[in-house]
Amino acid sequence: MQTHPFGELPPVSALTLGGGGLGMLWGKTTFEECVATVHAAVGDGITLLDLAPRYGDGKAEEVVGAAFNGKLPAGVRVTSKCNLGNAATGEIETILRRSIAASLQRLRLSKLDLFFLHSNIVPDEAFIARSPGDAATRMTPYAVFVDHVRPLFERFVAEEIIGAWGITGIGHPDTLIRVLGERPAPAAVQCIANLLDSPGGLKFFNGPAKPRAIIAAARANEVGVMGIRAVQAGALTAAIDRDLPPTHPEVLDYARAAGFRRLCTELGANPAVIAHRYALSLDIDTLVLGVKNRQELADCVEAADSGPLTADLIARIDASVAATR
Repeated sequence: MQTHPFGELPPVSALTLGGGGLGMLWGKTTFEECVATVHAAVGDGITLLDLAPRYGDGKAEEVVGAAFNGKLPAGVRVTSKCNLGNAATGEIETILRRSIAASLQRLRLSKLDLFFLHSNIVPDEAFIARSPGDAATRMTPYAVFVDHVRPLFERFVAEEIIGAWGITGIGHPDTLIRVLGERPAPAAVQCIANLLDSPGGLKFFNGPAKPRAIIAAARANEVGVMGIRAVQAGALTAAIDRDLPPTHPEVLDYARAAGFRRLCTELGANPAVIAHRYALSLDIDTLVLGVKNRQELADCVEAADSGPLTADLIARIDASVAATR
C-alpha cells in the first residue's frame, strides 16, 4: 500500500483502520471477525489503527489488544482519544490521564502514538449553552482548550505517555481553523472527507461544515490530515446496514445521495468503492476506514489500489449532488 507524508510525523499508509467498525457501531459483526480484520489490515500494509474508548465502550481497543497482545508489528502505530466535553478545569488533567491509562490497559501497550481530543472545540460557553443537551456533552470551549488542554497534551508528550496529539476537525469550523493556525499546533487533525461534505449526525451548528477549508488550513500549517466518514456512516453505500429513524441525518444524507447511486449504477460500480476513491482524491494524507469485517476491508483496499478518480468523474459526482451540498 502507498504511504504518504503525514505532517511532521512519520509517513502513514494511504488507509487507516478505524475503530468504529471494530467497536461494532456500524452493523453486526463479531469480536473474532474484528480481530481477523485487524490482522488482515496490517497484512495489507495499513500502518495506523485509529481507536477511541467511545467505539463500543472500549471494545475496539480490546480488539486490538487481543490481536497483538501488546506487541504491535513493526511500523504499526495506534491512536486513541478522549471526549472531554466541558469539564471543570480542576478535573481536566485527571480525566485525560485516566482515559489514556484505560486505553493503554485495553490495548496492552505502554504508550499511545497519537492522542486526540475527541470533543469538538467551539467558540465559548455561550455557544454550548445554546446547543442541545447531547451535543453539548461533546463540546470543549476554545479558551479551555488553549489554557488547559493544549498545555497538558504538550506535557504528556514530554512524559512520553503519548507520542503526539491531535484534534477532531468536526467542531465549529472557524474555531478549528483558528486552532490550526496557532502554536503549538496539533500534529494531526481528523477532517470530514466525503462527496457530500457532510458530518451527518455529528453536525451541531448552523451554516456549512467547511471541511475542505479545514483541510486547507491543516495543509497550510503542516498538520497531518486524516480523512474520516468517506461513506458518511453508510449514507454513501448501496444501502444503510442498520435500522435508523427516517429523520436521522444519515438517512437524510442517503436520500441526498440518490443521484450519486444512479451514477454508480450507470458505471456498474459499487457506491462504497467510488465514495472511498473520491475521498482519496481529496487533499488528505490517510483515509480512516469504518469497516467491521474483512470483506468491507477488501473493498476499501481495492478502492485504494485503483487510485484516485479522474477529474472528469469527480466533476460528474459533484454535479450529481451539487443541489444538496
